[in-house]
Amino acid sequence: MVTIETHPLLDAKILRSEFPVPLGEMTTEGMVLPPSAYFDGEVAAPVQSSDEVRLAVRNLLRHGGFKPTGRSKPASEYLIKAAANGKLSSINLAVDVCNAVSLHSGLPISVIDPELAQPPFRLAIAKDESYVFNQTGQEIQLDGLLCLFDSQGPCGNAVKDSQRTKTNESTRSTISVIWGTVDLPGHTEATAMWYQELIRAAGANVEEVAPNK
Repeated sequence: MVTIETHPLLDAKILRSEFPVPLGEMTTEGMVLPPSAYFDGEVAAPVQSSDEVRLAVRNLLRHGGFKPTGRSKPASEYLIKAAANGKLSSINLAVDVCNAVSLHSGLPISVIDPELAQPPFRLAIAKDESYVFNQTGQEIQLDGLLCLFDSQGPCGNAVKDSQRTKTNESTRSTISVIWGTVDLPGHTEATAMWYQELIRAAGANVEEVAPNK
């Protein structure tokens, strides 16, 4: 179960996926829309990003006092830039689906390996906290940023997920958080439905987690 602390803008969807084999044995070939589908204007993705989506997501992250700009911009904006520069590469099935859906919808999505975390989970605004987000040991300061927490502290957010709970070749299950906002009615729901369709098409099981509030 995941507890969501009161927030006037947050419209999150939480999904739990179970994969038939470790992610290192699965492929995304033919499963995920290519980045070009976004930039060529193809009517392929059931959800689309826009300037309205970008502004609404930034407003969501600003609510707690965080500044979602520069290197701290939402992950969905990073994906658009990376795809435009041809630098969006495959990682594993779970992350690739996350990236594709985030790229096209404009909503940031966190994905963690729950076997590397310690329940209980909650969504809340971080205070004076930070964590390492990559293998080189770089840290992100989280003050005022909406985060996914486990009992050890924050482990994911709409900017950069924690290295501590990232998926790897041995991962068999994931928890994903779609960081949606009430300022985009229906957009989070449509994004979550498409995410689940892609996961199921790959042969995995996925279900929405009903949060405690």
